[in-house]
Amino acid sequence: MPKITVATLIVLLSSSLAHAQPSASIVTKTDVIYGRVEGSALLANIAYPDGPSRKPAIISVHGGRWRAGNRADASSIKVVQWAEFGFFAMSIDYRLVGGSPAPAPQLDLLCAIRWLHAHADEYQIDPERVYLIGQSAGGQMVSLVATAGEAGFPRVGGWDKARTDVRAVISVAATYELNGLSWGNLWTPFDAAQGKPVAGVEEARRHASPLTHVSATTKPILVIHSDDDKSVPVQQAADFVEKLKAAGVTHRYVHFSDRGHMGITEDVIKEARAFIAELEQKKP
Repeated sequence: MPKITVATLIVLLSSSLAHAQPSASIVTKTDVIYGRVEGSALLANIAYPDGPSRKPAIISVHGGRWRAGNRADASSIKVVQWAEFGFFAMSIDYRLVGGSPAPAPQLDLLCAIRWLHAHADEYQIDPERVYLIGQSAGGQMVSLVATAGEAGFPRVGGWDKARTDVRAVISVAATYELNGLSWGNLWTPFDAAQGKPVAGVEEARRHASPLTHVSATTKPILVIHSDDDKSVPVQQAADFVEKLKAAGVTHRYVHFSDRGHMGITEDVIKEARAFIAELEQKKP
């Protein structure tokens, strides 16, 4: 992508989103049910500027190694803040692998995307401007959507006829290759009938690795990582970016040296808005 400063891109974003009425009153809702699965409700927090204009949307996916975390922690966006930027903002909880083994988290994210598309008219969302942002395990999940779409997973939770496509994703401190990660074994599909992991666990992890699926059809992606990340080695990000380059995928790599295992910090927010701003100047 052409070299444009973050400050310039944020100005562009403010201009491109002016019609979304970011100065309008903000509507917030908590515990919104975006799906139902295994007898339980899947919950999200949402916020959006009130008004009739179509607005872009962003879905936030928290980290926590698929076994912890929640929609309001430091690995998630603040939905009111993003609503003030002019977005329909949604931060989701998903089933954690301690109770619902993989690929349950990914199935729930796909359900959330379908819910958003199914409710686009109700909330005045532009369905062609849907973005995802995820941190750590959440970054793996959004990157898998960018590279593999539904990845052959079944549709659960509801909204079976709705779309699951997105415009672009922002991936923060994510893992891109599960078999080479110390905690990648937490992604272990389980055969409940036999009471043991499914056959071919390594293949299942390979299939859930965004690195596996990079192609010319991969959605635009912003990769953010730091050299001193002790949870996910920075080499994973570097390898992923090399694959994106080779495939000609629209991307940006923001590479820090001393930020550790980054959450959704102010730096991340600035870079995410700048990346979106550049994409907003182009047709999908």
